[in-house]
Formats: sequence, C-alpha cells, structure tokens
Amino acid sequence: MLNNLGRARLRARLLAVSGFALSLAACAQTPGAGSANQAALANETFDYVGWDQYLGGPDSSQYTALDQITPANVGQLQVAWEFPTGEGAAPQFNPIVVNGLMYVQTGDGQIAALDPATGKQLWKSETTGRISTRGINYWQSKDGSDRRLVFLNDGLLRAIDARTGRYIPGFSVDLRDALPAGHAETPRPLMTNNPGRIFEDTIIISLPAGGGYASHPADIQAYDIRTGALKWVFHVVPRVGEVGSDTWPEQDREKFGGVHNWSEFTVDTETGVAYIPTGTARSDFYGGNRPGDNLFGNSILALDARTGKRLWHFQTVHHDLWDFDLPNAPKLMTITKDGKKIPAVIVVAKHGFVFAFDRRTGEPIWPIEERAVPQSDAPGEHTSPTQPFPTWPKPFSRQTFTEADINPYIPPEDQAKLRELLRTARNEGLFTPPSVQGSISIPGHNGGTSWGNTAIDPVHQRLFVVSREIPVLNTLIPDTKTDPKTMPGYTPGVTPFNTPYNFLMQSNGMVAIKPPFSFLTAYDMNTGEMLYHIPNGESMLLQQQGITGIGSQAPRGGPVATASGLLFVGTAGDRTFRARDAATGKVLWEHKLDAATEGVPAIYEVGGREYITIPVGGDGLFSHKGQPDPGPSRYVTFALPAR
Repeated sequence: MLNNLGRARLRARLLAVSGFALSLAACAQTPGAGSANQAALANETFDYVGWDQYLGGPDSSQYTALDQITPANVGQLQVAWEFPTGEGAAPQFNPIVVNGLMYVQTGDGQIAALDPATGKQLWKSETTGRISTRGINYWQSKDGSDRRLVFLNDGLLRAIDARTGRYIPGFSVDLRDALPAGHAETPRPLMTNNPGRIFEDTIIISLPAGGGYASHPADIQAYDIRTGALKWVFHVVPRVGEVGSDTWPEQDREKFGGVHNWSEFTVDTETGVAYIPTGTARSDFYGGNRPGDNLFGNSILALDARTGKRLWHFQTVHHDLWDFDLPNAPKLMTITKDGKKIPAVIVVAKHGFVFAFDRRTGEPIWPIEERAVPQSDAPGEHTSPTQPFPTWPKPFSRQTFTEADINPYIPPEDQAKLRELLRTARNEGLFTPPSVQGSISIPGHNGGTSWGNTAIDPVHQRLFVVSREIPVLNTLIPDTKTDPKTMPGYTPGVTPFNTPYNFLMQSNGMVAIKPPFSFLTAYDMNTGEMLYHIPNGESMLLQQQGITGIGSQAPRGGPVATASGLLFVGTAGDRTFRARDAATGKVLWEHKLDAATEGVPAIYEVGGREYITIPVGGDGLFSHKGQPDPGPSRYVTFALPAR
C-alpha cells in the first residue's frame, strides 16, 4: 500500500509525463534472410537484419532476424577466422558491418576495416589518441557519396572517411565548449566509452562526469553530422526555472555535476525519440550538499531527438547514494497486455529491477510503488523517505545479504570475518544508506546488470538479462582534502565525506556472497513472468574442484538473440562462449577460449553465410587467483561449415 507521501510522489511523477503521443507505422517487410520471421514484427518498424550500429542498430535490440544458424545445426559452428588486435587494452568493442566492411578497434586504439568474410585487414585509420572502446557510429549521406565513422577521440568529436580511415577535414568538436559557466575551463579532455547515437543528420552524445563534488554536469548534446555545429543541449541538472529545478538546492545550480549517461542509449528512428538512461549526481555516495530528489539523476529520459525537448521522464532512484545508475540501453518492443498492444520501453536497473513503460506516454505498464526506505544517520545527509519499487516483474538480483548468504567456498577465517561484519554494519536491505559505521549494499554498484547486458526477442516479446551480485561495504569518512567551501551547495558547519567502498573480495579472490554468483534471466514481457533464472557460466576456480552450476563470478558479456530461437552469450570467468535455447536457457553449444569475452557479439551475413564475431581478451572483472594467463586479444568469428 502507498502512504500519502508515496501517493503524492507517484502523482507528481505521472503529472510530469507529457501528453505527447506517438503513432507507430506498420512494419514493412524486410527481404532476405529471416524474412519469414519479419511477419511477426508487424508492430515494429526496425530492421533486424543488419549490424550497422552499436548493439545492432539504434534500437539497441541485440537481436537478429538472420536464421541460418538454428538449434538443430548450432553444434556445427566452427571458427571461421580470427583477427589479432595487437598489444593494448583487451577488446570490448562491438564490431559493425556496413557496405561490405567490418569495423573493429585495435589494441592501439585505432579503427581497422576488415573483410567480414575472411578477417583480412583492408586498412587502418590514421587516428591517434584514445577513442571510445565499446562502439562506433556509422553515417552516410542519402546518395552515399559521404560515408563517415564518428566517435570521440581524446575528448574531441571526430569523424573518419569510412572508405579510407582518414580524418574528415574540419570536423572536430571539443565537448568542453558547451559546458556551463564555471566549468568551461575544465583542463582534461572529456572522454566516455559511450559511443552515442546518430539520428538522421545528428549525432547525440552525452558528456562524461568525474566522481568528485565539483564535477561538471554531464549534459546531453546534439551536433550536426556534417558541420559539427551544436544543435541542442539538454541540461541533466536543470537550470533555475526548468522542470526539475526544484529538486536541487537553488544556490550553485550550474556547479552541480554528474547525472551522466555513461553507458549507452536507444533511439526510436520511426518516432524520432531518444530514450536515455542517466546516472548518479555527484558525489556518488554522499549527498549532504544536494538535498532533494536530484532530477534528472537515475532517470529514463524520453527526448525529441530533433530538438532535445523533454517528452517524459521517470526517476528510478531519488537522491541516489548507492551509485544505482541505469547502466544499459533501454529496449523497445510491442507487448500485448490485457488484449491491448502497447509499444513499450524497458529499462533494466543496476539494483535488480525491470521498469517497463508505455513509450508513448511514460505510464508504467505495471504499478510502481513508492515505499518507505531506511534513513541516513550521516551528518548533513537528507535521504529520500521513499523509493520506487516495481510491483512486477520480479527482480533478477538478490537484494539482501545475511549470514546465511555467506560464500561457503571461501576460507573459514574469511567467513568468520564476514559474520562479524554483518553483525556490526548497517544492513537493512536494498536502500541501506552509506554510514560512518559502514553499510552493506547489495547487489552492489558493480553488481546487477551493466552495459550491453540485455537483449530482446521482439517476435516472442522476451527480455534477457545478464547479471551478477557483488556485495559492497560503503563507509563514510570525513573528507580532509576537500575544502567544504568549494563544494556546490555548501552548508556551513557540514563536513563533506568520502566513501572508500570495499567490494569484500576474499583472500582466494572470490566474492563474499554464496553462489550462484551470476544469472541469466529471461522474462515474457507480455505477462512479466520469469521464464527462467539460471546460473550464467562457471567459476574456473571451483570447476577445478569439481563444483559446477554456480555461475561465473563477474560476467560482463552481452547477449544476442536470434530469430531461430538461439541466445548467444559469453562469460569472462570461465572463458566460454555459448549458444543457448532462448526459450529454456539450455546450453546447445559452447566454445572454450583462452581469454575473457566481455563485449557484445555482432551477427551478420556475407554472401549467403551467417557469421558471429566476438571480442576476446584479458581476464575480465574480479578474476580468481590461480587462473592461467589469458591468451592474446583478438576478434574471433564463427560460422557453419562452408557449403
């Protein structure tokens, strides 16, 4: 039941939803592979055949209508080619395939163009310096004479010719130029691994943000793809007089920072709406200087992609103190509920919830309740009295950590220390606020789900979520390095705090919580029911002891669903790439690798043959002690035997 405050909050959020409505056009048939399945997509208009943008397309579906590889023949998959990335960071890059070329990132941060059928390198870009590591944008003019790859490069928005890899002359934008007064002199380049999105002749990109109190606001910016001219800016920390400005202190408004879309976002190209998830206001774990709900932090924003106008929003965490940001791209599908078709946008949250909305209006598909939560005892803190709880679907992560949940596979002395910690720390469930004595946070800010970790099947209206659980101890200590008078929203007499979070990794390199350490969850989004909730992968350390079926410790591989009924997903902890039955989760095929798979696969077709390319390299997050050194970083591509 909602209390009066909860009802008032929910009413306020529903009133914040504008009355704009979208009309979805009927879907045109897509010729070629998978066309038989396209008939089932009559309520959507997206092209699920190509893989010409990050996560497959601007809709971020991580789904392909290609159906040559099936549950019946997937066991015949074999390595078709490999492309070494060279020395440098392990790849997380999601390749794209356009006009007969595959684009990948190399270990030295350059872009290489490959023959997608053989992996042969055709050219390498002339770029220098750091570029976004997870993906890239492709754009071409209507007549195809101008073809560009667009990305961040040492804090500059740059473009290269997609046919040669050479910089486009005169196209260079410093993201700092659009910062508000007081932040324009930021000395460091503004880099983010979020590749942004292209819509029509516009590139939309979100600024990154630092972790400190004085971080700049991470506004959402849009630029002309040809000239680099600024088209619009959306203020994620509202200026005085803008919607949401009353959820922040009035003083120092333009100095508050964070609220960054660090991960990824989605564009509905048919309606021209961008669905952008945001992160936490700064600093992450103490908000004594920023009383209020802090819009548009931790929100799903529906923006007009042509103008930047806010159409609707919903905040999933008020006055975030846990770094429970929205870490991956919203998913679009048309569901059927109570006999009615609803164009939905689905937002999967780091703290284990699935939020589902009518994407035309922002109205929740299932009720979302404001419930009372534990309150802070930290000096100067102003905890929100309630938080939003979706009543349905069920969470995909555990949201409590008790003595009964301690990992039995860690040494006895580690278990004893954890029991003592759980008896002394604040541990009151999901929204236990950080405290001076120390507070438990579960599934933790590096748990839950992350970038690239969700996929959909729009034919059967299924949602797939890869998740992990890593409890954290958040302890507030006085910040002796920061002059409180330099803090935005400084309150005299209030000392700022730092929060040196502790992931509670144990002496053998394992997490504190008992297995399963990670899950693969599938939902039927017509009903919200879980289809399955199963361990995702294995632990290399425990496999050596004959213990299986407990999940990889910290998988970050992104799933991709296919029209033929498969779900492809890799895991870091056991260095294995798998094909599962999408309806049941059963493993149908797996390929052992010598390094982690942390990125999102790309599925595409060349010359009538279907291929799957995954990035491979490194150990992944929180690797166990005693694992063999990883093999070389590379892209590995699979296909059925050539006919």
